[in-house]
Amino acid sequence: MKNKWKIGFLALLGINLLVAIIVFSLALSPPKETKNNKSATQSGEYVSFHVNSNKYDLNKLINHYLQEEASGSAVDYRVVLGDEVELYGTLPVFNDKVNMKLTFEPDALNNGDLRLRQKSMSIGRLPIPISYVLRFISENYKLPNGVEIKSDDQMIYVHMQQLKLKSDMKIKADKFDLKKDDIAFTILVPVK
Repeated sequence: MKNKWKIGFLALLGINLLVAIIVFSLALSPPKETKNNKSATQSGEYVSFHVNSNKYDLNKLINHYLQEEASGSAVDYRVVLGDEVELYGTLPVFNDKVNMKLTFEPDALNNGDLRLRQKSMSIGRLPIPISYVLRFISENYKLPNGVEIKSDDQMIYVHMQQLKLKSDMKIKADKFDLKKDDIAFTILVPVK
């Protein structure tokens, strides 16, 4: 009977030593690095952040951006987001300036760009074709990089990822529903 207790005691001692050795070796070994292909970055890749905004904040941001970009332009203009995108500006006519207002219906495209379709126009009381006014704006207003006026199609196309942002960030339009004040963007931050 003494032999059984002795064998049992030695077996229990051996198991305890084995467990202690395993725990001790695991505690001293470095942690295993997991490889996540989605988060592994290479030069030129971007990390994305989804941002929701509203018309009020976006109005401030757009006009600040336009002020910086068009600082050397002789023609003054501003953008107001209401239920549509409204562009206000002045056209020089002889020695006077004529006020103009263009309204556009925005559409966020699948590629992240923004298409602004011409909806209405008022330039003083002059009956001028929309394509002429858009061509005039294209030739005389200093537009930010990435903003393309397609006068024959009566629209403005904003290549969102070509807009010059600080730190080489890029931006994509996800939603642009002004009537519901539902505006969403994806901001792409470069990881170098």
